[in-house]
Amino acid sequence: MLTNDPSGTAHGTSPTDGLFDLGDFVLQCGATLRGATLAYKMHGTPNANKSNLIVYPTPYSAHHSDIEWLIGPGKALDPARYCIVVTDMLGNGLSSSPSNTPAPYDRARFPVVTIHDNVTAQHRLLTEHLGAERIALVAGWSMGAQQAFQWAVDQPQMVERIAPFCGTARTTAHNAVFLEGLRAALTADAAWDNGWYDRQPHRGLRAFARVYAGWGFSQPFYKRELWRQLGFSSLDDFLIGFWERRFLRRDANNLLTMLGAWLRNDISAGQRFSGDLKAALGSIRARTVVMASETDLYFTPEDIEYEASLIPQARYQLIQSVWGHQAGNGLNPVDSEHIDQQLKKLLQE
Repeated sequence: MLTNDPSGTAHGTSPTDGLFDLGDFVLQCGATLRGATLAYKMHGTPNANKSNLIVYPTPYSAHHSDIEWLIGPGKALDPARYCIVVTDMLGNGLSSSPSNTPAPYDRARFPVVTIHDNVTAQHRLLTEHLGAERIALVAGWSMGAQQAFQWAVDQPQMVERIAPFCGTARTTAHNAVFLEGLRAALTADAAWDNGWYDRQPHRGLRAFARVYAGWGFSQPFYKRELWRQLGFSSLDDFLIGFWERRFLRRDANNLLTMLGAWLRNDISAGQRFSGDLKAALGSIRARTVVMASETDLYFTPEDIEYEASLIPQARYQLIQSVWGHQAGNGLNPVDSEHIDQQLKKLLQE
């Protein structure tokens, strides 16, 4: 779940429309983040009855500026027609995160956050700040898809449509194995110091990036050397210039906080559904289009199609692509156009 914008300095920030004050924000784990904030950016203006609001959450490691490829004139997410609210995940370095939270919850002491926590914070932004009663669409890629599913389950009366792509409502065991490999690579660096580092564990971050590289794109992508279409001259150039660059600009504790939320992702967790995924997916009332990349190695089309079959009013769409998980990240114009067309169709329903 990477970003499609290679710009940005290490551990840098993105311009925001604002920081919504969450105050003393009680998390699902029971901890309280005091003075918590949610970063966001708005594209477009709410109409008089606030019926044109679209929520577009960030995926893993992304800032809101990294996913703006899906927004623009003539696109499904057109700021001339809709008010698109791009929300930053807790832990991404802009919203409350290990890197920007004061003691005692700074760095390694930052508490466990979940997808449910993220959606709760976003709901407060939409209702308390914007006065929203309805949301036309929640759309998201990868971890953004996880948040779209959670929105539909948590706020069935409020969410009219969801469009999760390349993501699941519950993290599978195989997906968890991938994530544990990432965690092990990063924390093996002695500079990690159990999260109390003063300088970023660069060796661990580079190892993290190399592990991710084997999963983020498909085998055919590498076999056909499609990284050349992204402007890289060799495989090693791609591994360094694309993968390492993307993670060296982020804080290690932040990455692990978001990774933890990904690992725990399960819309059926808690007393309401007691782990019954079928019941949780069956409770979704929103019109739904669920998209999967046919070569995604960790959010597999089989897993996504199965979940879609359990959602009333859901339509399943396969993105026929060799770009793996990154088919949903705006890197390939053909894949991006397919996603945009599906969103337009959903918004017209």
